[in-house]
Amino acid sequence: MQNMSFDLPQHMFHDLGAGAIGVGVGAVVLLLCALALPRETRKATLRTPLVLLGLYVLTVAARLPLPEGKLNRGLEVLGLFLLLFSLARTIFVLIVDVVVGARLSKPLPRIIRDIVQALVYLGALAIVLRDVGVEPGSLLTTSALLTAVIGLSLQETLGNLFAGLAIQAQRPFEVGDWIQVESDTRLIGRVIEINWRATTVLTLEQVELIIPNGALAKTTIRNFTKPTHIARRTVTVQAPYEISPRRVEEALLEAVQGVPGVLTQPAPGAQTRDFEDSGIAYVVNYFIEDFALRDRIDSTVRHRIWYAFKRAGISIPYPMRTVHTFAVTPESRAEETKQDTARRKAALETVDFLALLPTASLERLAALSRTCNFMPGEAVIRQGDTGSELFIVQKGELGVLVGRGDGSSVAEVARLGPGQFFGEMSLMTGEKRAATVKATTDCELVEVSKDAFQEVLASDPRLVEQITRALVDRQIALEENLSARATRNTRAEADAKSSALLVKIRQFFQL
Repeated sequence: MQNMSFDLPQHMFHDLGAGAIGVGVGAVVLLLCALALPRETRKATLRTPLVLLGLYVLTVAARLPLPEGKLNRGLEVLGLFLLLFSLARTIFVLIVDVVVGARLSKPLPRIIRDIVQALVYLGALAIVLRDVGVEPGSLLTTSALLTAVIGLSLQETLGNLFAGLAIQAQRPFEVGDWIQVESDTRLIGRVIEINWRATTVLTLEQVELIIPNGALAKTTIRNFTKPTHIARRTVTVQAPYEISPRRVEEALLEAVQGVPGVLTQPAPGAQTRDFEDSGIAYVVNYFIEDFALRDRIDSTVRHRIWYAFKRAGISIPYPMRTVHTFAVTPESRAEETKQDTARRKAALETVDFLALLPTASLERLAALSRTCNFMPGEAVIRQGDTGSELFIVQKGELGVLVGRGDGSSVAEVARLGPGQFFGEMSLMTGEKRAATVKATTDCELVEVSKDAFQEVLASDPRLVEQITRALVDRQIALEENLSARATRNTRAEADAKSSALLVKIRQFFQL
């Protein structure tokens, strides 16, 4: 009885002293962590270690009245477990969130934090196992079968873990980025979390997609917010074949201007994409910065296109196929050819030196000529090129550009409109083009070739002299207007020029 009265206070004193030291260390670490953490996150962060420390205090208090034995030993191990895990959590927060976090410009990735915290907890668990006499390494080395079972069962988990680490190392995307997995547009969403097992993506439908990291490592990922937050959007629309592509593209660009959310730089663009059954397909490309508003911006662009087309008199064709049947007869074909020839004959009559031709010759020349169309920016002829065609403007406008011999600069010297013509000297003598002529609007031209004109001249060689005289008179008048000379060309000078030109024409046409 005397020994028991002596041993019990000694045992209680030992437990009380050890417990006081553990509580003191835990309290000091908690206090340091509380002082270092921001006030708004302090409570949520320290709740778990504080609860674990409180449970440790309870285990110490419960051991004091108990004699030494299995129950006391069990409470001692439980208390050590609670204390070490409380310290592990607090020290992890103090080092990772306070010390390391203050030195980093961005928060530490979630997966890295989870792995470091798991290692800290494993270290605390190893200390507890050593305290009860269990060597942690022996648990895996004593049984090869157990090791194989654990390895096979954790194969997929470890694959996701290492894939997550690779994602954090390479950073193909980060939290807050908008990504698309594979080619399915339903899998577009904003990354809200990357942990050791999976990546969580939130779509515009507010649906969470939890994608294993291993699957992400094996698939194609489109990141809409890298390298910059600017993303290109495309809207497709159809227009009738009867409307020129230039007119449709201008309407598309007009429609997209000023749409909220559409950037002015890079500038929007419109292109002709394809020729389809019900119409010509066009696309308008524009750039946005807020990818979350892409659907709303696309809808507004489509609204603007509808109104712009309405103002421009452009209809959007229905998805249908129209079969046109024509009763082609020799009479109808002849009538169509006659109308085309009459339009070209009217254009030929506007040319002064061609108006000298008899009516029959003029009609024959019109039948042998052809009508061609050019879009804005296309060059009809180029300075320095060889050619033997005459062009007469029926519709549209063209610019005449003349460049220096070294090609250092080009200047526009004139504009040509309906009723005007160019290329007459190349037609008559085959000389190289003296200027470049480019269409500035949609143009319709009548082209008279050397072969067609040669056939007409061969039927009546006397026409060559009349045409030559008309060309010389026209050239002399042009020179006098340009030089503003006080003295005019004499008849002898005109005759000499006419003779020289007549020789060139006859040689060129082999007359």
